[in-house]
Amino acid sequence: MGRSLGYYVDTAKNYAQAVLNGEIPACKWTKAACRRQLDDLDRANHDPDYPFEFKVDKAEHICRFNELLPHVKGRWAGQKIQLEPWQIFNETSVFGWHRKDTGYRRFRIVYIEVARKNAKSTETSCVSLYMLTADGEPGAEIYSAATTQKQAKIVFNTAKKMARMESEFRRRFGVVAQEHSIYEVINDGLYEALSAEGSTQDGQNTHFASVDELHAHKTRDLYDVIETSMGSRTQPLMWNITTAGKNRSGICYEQRSYVTSILNAVLLKHGGLGYPVKGAVVNDDTYFGIIYTIDDDDDWTDESCWPKANPNYDVSVFPDDIRRLAEKAKKLSTARNNFLTKRLNVWVNAAEAWMDMLKWDACADTSLDIADFEGEECFVGLDLAEKNDFAAEVKTFWRGDTLYVFPFLYLNDAAIEDSENSQFEGWREDGHIIGNEGDVTDFDQIAADLIDTAKRFDLQEIPYDPALSRYFATKLINDHSLPLVEMRQNGITFTSAVTELENLVLEKKIKFKGNPAFTWMMSNVVVSESKFSGLKHPTKENAANKIDGIIALLMALARAVVKKPNETIEQGFATL
Repeated sequence: MGRSLGYYVDTAKNYAQAVLNGEIPACKWTKAACRRQLDDLDRANHDPDYPFEFKVDKAEHICRFNELLPHVKGRWAGQKIQLEPWQIFNETSVFGWHRKDTGYRRFRIVYIEVARKNAKSTETSCVSLYMLTADGEPGAEIYSAATTQKQAKIVFNTAKKMARMESEFRRRFGVVAQEHSIYEVINDGLYEALSAEGSTQDGQNTHFASVDELHAHKTRDLYDVIETSMGSRTQPLMWNITTAGKNRSGICYEQRSYVTSILNAVLLKHGGLGYPVKGAVVNDDTYFGIIYTIDDDDDWTDESCWPKANPNYDVSVFPDDIRRLAEKAKKLSTARNNFLTKRLNVWVNAAEAWMDMLKWDACADTSLDIADFEGEECFVGLDLAEKNDFAAEVKTFWRGDTLYVFPFLYLNDAAIEDSENSQFEGWREDGHIIGNEGDVTDFDQIAADLIDTAKRFDLQEIPYDPALSRYFATKLINDHSLPLVEMRQNGITFTSAVTELENLVLEKKIKFKGNPAFTWMMSNVVVSESKFSGLKHPTKENAANKIDGIIALLMALARAVVKKPNETIEQGFATL
């Protein structure tokens, strides 16, 4: 297209600076990714010990290649692709950085999370063809991977159509685009679609793999097979593209959490860039990640925040279309989650929304220390299970009109290791889940903790469901005089607690120890409401979506609300 040397790199720098200056609407994760790139460029220019160098020619090459390929559908079909500044930023960042000692690429994994209709599949098709033909890798094996063959074919078929439409491209690189495979005959390269539906995915020697709609992957099997198949390549690349989803226990949210940890390190270095820094902090120079979504405090109905999740706003994402869907989401709660995930790239909970997870996440406080509450009144909710479900003990304290919450989640090691939840083992290692050897959860450990709780705090009540734990409770009452009280898990019990918890979260008058397993449980809660009585009952969509910690919280809250301070009354009597 006749671009001058340096055009793409300059465009990427200008984009990053415009994001940080507020000229381009962006969320904190996009800002952190931009800040990271500018910081790294500064280090490369001024720190001789920095192990990476930014090669302008490599950064430019990928962009020039992609802009020689055509659109294959829609109103631009047949026209050459023109990369938008945000795409140029991502591509130059990923392909420009190289190790000084080996000359190989710095980044091995890419995670790009963005709302639908932002041309991520088209861009990925271009990158796939580049890695097949122009990356200089002999015998390159390229895969478009997804949960189903149909999904995997989306990126592959777009690449196939691009190749078939460009005869010059086919001649230059010796490309043969067949129905189910694309061959690069000069260097013996191969490009195919790959799905989790196949009987096996072993045997690959992957140079590049795109994983499409990672949020839809129910297990981590395909992801792990691809990642391990890259071991013998010198500079392989896994390119993950996805929109947000609702499964916070899967491989996608695991990768997303890792990305936010990397970006948190950038935020921490720069005083938060105007945001509170929440969650883990990780440094990983081999992982590139960027997330386009709205910020925690944004009103999703406010049109001004929509471009944050849609960097192709008014290009391939049309404001009228989003406006129409937003109006529908305002009127129909059943349409709201779909709008939030697909159009604003917001992770939600179960299909029928209950908790606003943006507001819930805003109530997390990793600095909380239960030792600071020694001697204070405490209500403990108890939800017990022996084998496959969690045993949950949730301690709650009132300070003024704010409720402080400390979850303790118990699960035996066999259930942890056999679970389809890809994060259980990591959560156990980080102390968010308390494990024990064997295939039965250790009730003696829970009993010991409750006895210790009675010694350390002014223990008021421990509500429990007699249907699940009458023998256990009787022993603690008789042997240790603990204040356990029966509370059956039904709509009468839960309705007021559900309403109270909603209000506490909305008003930011609840603080909980930032436990990701506990937050995952909250994201799984569905609240059913009787059409006749109006009673509410928390439930879950399926057995894998554990909610035990939230049940324990609601049980504690049902009793704790009786002693909730009423500042208005107290102040009123104080004036008499």
